[in-house]
Amino acid sequence: MSQSSSSNNLVVPNSRGALEQLKFEVAQELGITLSPDGYQGNKTSYENGSIGGYITKRLVTLAEQSLAGQFK
Repeated sequence: MSQSSSSNNLVVPNSRGALEQLKFEVAQELGITLSPDGYQGNKTSYENGSIGGYITKRLVTLAEQSLAGQFK
């Protein structure tokens, strides 16, 4: 069994770029500056958690809108 450097396996592998863009958009909205090299170890747990929470909230909203459109 091969080990991956990340435990976050994407269901849609081609979505990685869109998720990265979303992360930077959310961070900007929250006033958090992200390092372009990807290292976020200098951020607090609160900052990283806020970014992840808002991303999740936005993805759930998008999924709900998508599902609502399917059942009209």
